[in-house]
Amino acid sequence: MYQQMIFVNLAVNDLEASKKFFTELGYSINAQFSDETAASVVISDTIVAMLLTRQKYAEFTKKEIVDATRSSEVLLALSAESREKVDELVEKAVAAGGSVSGETQDHGFMYGRAFDDLDGHTWEVVWMDPAALEG
Repeated sequence: MYQQMIFVNLAVNDLEASKKFFTELGYSINAQFSDETAASVVISDTIVAMLLTRQKYAEFTKKEIVDATRSSEVLLALSAESREKVDELVEKAVAAGGSVSGETQDHGFMYGRAFDDLDGHTWEVVWMDPAALEG
């Protein structure tokens, strides 16, 4: 059965530093779709972050490329399998040079935290109790 994928394209200032950051979070780089201007970060079978140098990113848009440390362009949200996995990923991000973004959200059935990567893109990590999803 076909599974739709998402490819999130992000402008980065230092491609090598960004590759290191995401591999320290436990993700892999798909060399087949990476070069000196882009890195394909495999987050899951259906989620890929394409890290593009600002010059490469500019080839795909006529719009101004925002400075994500000053303006919000998008909030990226990833699911996690447990509360502990939420904390683990955020702690890895901070250890790799990212920063905590916002406050921890704990609603009992849902738990989330967020971090900013090296370029200021905000990544939310959220766990939801499977029983709450069943209604």
